[in-house]
Formats: sequence, C-alpha cells, structure tokens
Amino acid sequence: MSWNWTMADAQALLPLMVVSAAAVVVLLVLACCRRAGVAGILPAGETPATRIGAVLTVIALAAALALLPVAGAAAPRSVTFLVIVDGYGLFFAGLLLSACIAVALLGHSYFRQETSAGGEFYVLLLLAAAGAMTLVFSRHFASFFLGLEILSVSLYALAAYNRASLAGLEAGVKYLVLAASSASFLLLGMAFVYAKTGTMDLGRLAQLLNAAPQPALVTVGLLLIMVGVGFKLALVPFHLWTADVYQGAPAAVTAFIATVSKGAMFALLMRYLVGVNFTLQYPLLAVLTAVAVGSMFVGNLLALRQENVKRLLAYSSIAQLGYLLVTLLAAGPGGRELAIRAAGGFLAAYFIATLGAFGVVSLLSSPQREAESFDDYRGLAWRHPVLAGVLAAMLLSLAGIPLTVGFIGKFYVLAAGVNANLAALVAAMVINSGIGLYYYLRLAIALFTPSRAEPPPRVAIHPAGAAVLAVLTVLLVAVGVYPQPLLRLLAAVVAL
Repeated sequence: MSWNWTMADAQALLPLMVVSAAAVVVLLVLACCRRAGVAGILPAGETPATRIGAVLTVIALAAALALLPVAGAAAPRSVTFLVIVDGYGLFFAGLLLSACIAVALLGHSYFRQETSAGGEFYVLLLLAAAGAMTLVFSRHFASFFLGLEILSVSLYALAAYNRASLAGLEAGVKYLVLAASSASFLLLGMAFVYAKTGTMDLGRLAQLLNAAPQPALVTVGLLLIMVGVGFKLALVPFHLWTADVYQGAPAAVTAFIATVSKGAMFALLMRYLVGVNFTLQYPLLAVLTAVAVGSMFVGNLLALRQENVKRLLAYSSIAQLGYLLVTLLAAGPGGRELAIRAAGGFLAAYFIATLGAFGVVSLLSSPQREAESFDDYRGLAWRHPVLAGVLAAMLLSLAGIPLTVGFIGKFYVLAAGVNANLAALVAAMVINSGIGLYYYLRLAIALFTPSRAEPPPRVAIHPAGAAVLAVLTVLLVAVGVYPQPLLRLLAAVVAL
C-alpha cells in the first residue's frame, strides 16, 4: 500500500508529534542537567532537574493543547491506514492533554522535595500521554496495540516510581503481570478476528458487526479483546488489581491511571462500537450488560466500608466506569448522537472530580508518607479548610449532586439509557447512585469531624497544586451551573 507524506498529514498529527518529541527533549535536558550538576555548574542533586523537567513538560503539553485547533483545520484526515484525526479524536485528545497538565503540576508538588526521585517522572508522563493520544486516533489493530503498550509500559514504571515504597513496588509488579496477561488475550482475540474477517481495520470491523451476526470465531475474538479492554478500564471481573495499584502508586500517578488511562481506552471503544446494532451481536450485548451491572454493584459495595481513601476512590472508579458503559450500550441505531454527548460529558465530569479528589490526596501526601487513611482526613476542615471544601465538592460531584458537573454527566447518561430503552441498566444506575452517595458522604462528613487521634503534621501547599485545584473547582461549579458551553462543544464533535 503506497502512501505519500503531505503537509496536511503533518498538520493533523502536530499535537501528537509535539508530545512525542517533548519526551525525547526532556530526557536529553535532564541528562545534561545531571551532568552539569556533577560538574558543579548546577547544585548537586536531582531537585533542579526535576524543576526543569516539570516546566518543560507543562510547556510541551500546553503547546500540544494549543495546536489542536491547527490540527482540526486539516481534519478529518486519515494519516496512513493506522490513525485518523477527526473532531471526535481531537476532543478526547484535548481532554487527555488537560488532565496530563494537571497531573504534571500535581507530580511536581508531590516530588518537589524528594532528591532521590529524578525528573524521569515527566519523561514517563509524556510517553504515557503519547500512547493515550495514539489510542484516541487509532483506526487499526496495529496502532491500537502500539498505543496501548506505550501507555502500559510507562504506567509500569510510574506505579513503582517511588522506589523506597514497598507498596509502590508491589503495585508496579502487579500491574506489570496482569497487564501482560491481558495483552496476551488481546492479541489472541485480534488474531481470531483477523483470521475470519481478513481485516484489522477497526472501522471495517464495526461495519461488519452492524451488518449481520458474526461467526463464532469472530465473537470469541471480540470477547477476548474485551478482556484486554476490561482490564485497562478496571471493569468487573478484571478489577482485582485496581485497589492495590491505586493504593501503592504515588497519588499523582494514581490520578493519571484513574483518568487518562481509562479515558483513552474508552474513547477508542466508543468510536468503533457507537452505532453498532447489538441485537445482531447478542453474546457481546449480554457480556457488556453483565459487566456494566457487575461493575456498578461490585464497585459501590466494596467501597462502602473502606477506611483507606485511595482504595475507596479506586472502587468508586470501577462503579463510575460501569455507569459509562451505559452510553456504549445506548449508542445503537438512533441513539448515536445522544450517546456520544453523554459519554463526552460524563468523562469530562469524571476527569474534573477525580483529578480534584486525588489532587487533594496528592497535596497532603509526600513520597515518605501517603495521606490515605480516614484518620488523615478527620478534622481536615480545621487544619486546611480550603482543601476540605475542595474535596467535599469533588465527592459531591462524583455522587451526582445537582449544581456540580457530576450531575450533568449522570443526567445525560440516564437520558441516553432511557432513550435506548435500557430499563434494567437505568434502574441499576439509579440504585447504585444511592449506594454511592453513602460512602461519598461518609468521607465528606469525616472532613468536618474532630479526630480522636493525633492529627498528622500540617503540610505546606505548593502553588502549582493549589492552582490545579482552583481551576478544577471553578470548572466543577461553573459547568454544573451553566453547562451550555460544554454541551455546544459536544454537539460540534457529534456533527463532525
């Protein structure tokens, strides 16, 4: 297959190229800084390099975000048979890049005083961002798997980045072993699908699924692919790694795993299953329905009695992805536009609230001590009233309380489910929203309850992390009160 590179192709891929090149540039700059420190030009130690890495990373991510409209001028455009740059992919790329900027700033706040941790955090973050962007632009099994592995390999190292933490090392190893296992299922499923259909083009595969019932080998292949996807999304029954990895990884890394990693994978899944008539693919419909309901109930029920905040948020994220699957199942013929709007709105709301919640955890934590026990948060309103207010607002948004962006996200998911006559899934979502409200309020009340134990030492809030929380809080309230700008953006994405 011949293909000639054009300036329009370069323009369409400009944001992805900037992020990929930035990873190399930051790596080289860090090496030079380290060399200069040894030579005496810079103070010895890793702190200057970490600061420079953070600045360069934020600049690169912001530049890629600013270049999205430039790429949009060339969209929609297929760049080789591997990737497609269109309005849908650019919207989710913007969401992912914004989240990566927040994680970079939170990571700088977290690691700022840790001289044993070099700036490699930012190199890994940029590589993971490049992998996530590759996923949202993918149109072929090869680019799908390549983007997934770039993202996953970066996450192995990020989860175990704090080498002094045994829990972090355990989290990295668990994620490595289980992700490698799920990748084998993914590859086997791709092989089965290709053997029967003769295509690895995801768009062509979606057309085949919408045309007629598929042979058993294709169905088995799709189910095996769903194992790999389910692991990345931490859906039941592929969720067992989630709480341990969330607890063991540094708080800033946990924020990345909970948002960017899951958002990129769901964007890919939604792109190619939207509009598929699931009544023709009953085994896939039955499995996705069971996974959605199971994720809602298992995630919420396991979160009920948690005394560890990071584990509570881990199980909460499982339930939130269960809600999100409703939009996928509602995206059949006649429900495509509403389902895409609901998925985009829900993911935006989930990103804001989850980044905000883990942002508070990150600012209260350090590489030496993670603020993860409920006792660390009891009475927080008296020690850090602003942080307590921010965390309470994020929890209320995750619960779907009105006047927060989380309410808008859940409302649209319910609307999509009702529009598609998914009565059982809508009922399960309503019941589980009530269950989730209990443990969100339980943690929120603890913030204003005096602690019987000796309170943890007061920590200084870094300006970078404070700025992230300020922006997220404004977005949470502003979009919750006046969601029209977000809804217009989503409508434009659907129309492209």
